[in-house]
Amino acid sequence: MAVNPSIITRDLDKVSEPTGNLYESIHVVSQRAKQISSIMKEELNTKLSEFASTVDNLEEVFENKEQIEISKFYERMPKPSTLAMEEFMEGKLYFRHPETSSEE
Repeated sequence: MAVNPSIITRDLDKVSEPTGNLYESIHVVSQRAKQISSIMKEELNTKLSEFASTVDNLEEVFENKEQIEISKFYERMPKPSTLAMEEFMEGKLYFRHPETSSEE
């Protein structure tokens, strides 16, 4: 997915079109951003756990170029909120209202 990592000004009318409410659209995007963030964090932790050492002596700690490259790769990736907004604007997100039961 080719997403521009810089800040983009959005047309608020287009953002609110899918849901009919700007705040609801932002909520949907924020929930998706949380999902993306947790997935990315889990992937990063999995990759970095390969480099974890059980000994914490200063003499035995060394710089691992692969570990640094992996960290830099994740730093350069677009933010989860940007990815979520792109998915939302392209219509790739599924969202629904939970059923409300009126038992009065």
